[in-house]
Amino acid sequence: MTDLDRKFKKAFEIASAMTKKLPPDTMLQFYAYYKHATSKDAVAHPSGNNAIRNAFKLNAWFQINKISVDEAKQEYIKLVEKFTDQKII
Repeated sequence: MTDLDRKFKKAFEIASAMTKKLPPDTMLQFYAYYKHATSKDAVAHPSGNNAIRNAFKLNAWFQINKISVDEAKQEYIKLVEKFTDQKII
């Protein structure tokens, strides 16, 4: 496991435990970076029953789909650090 993968995993654990209510656009950023970093599909298919929510998720992913998987992991880590005020080392 690379250092980036270890930090990404830790960031995901921290984000999953967050109780702070975040704005919907921030949650979409979390979703897009995570999905891009972890999806093996060329196109991420949002799960859920709400078509409108799924459309927003897909749009968020499309906005960042040109970055690399490593860049998506780095951006996800930055978001976690920003909203938890802790440095992931």
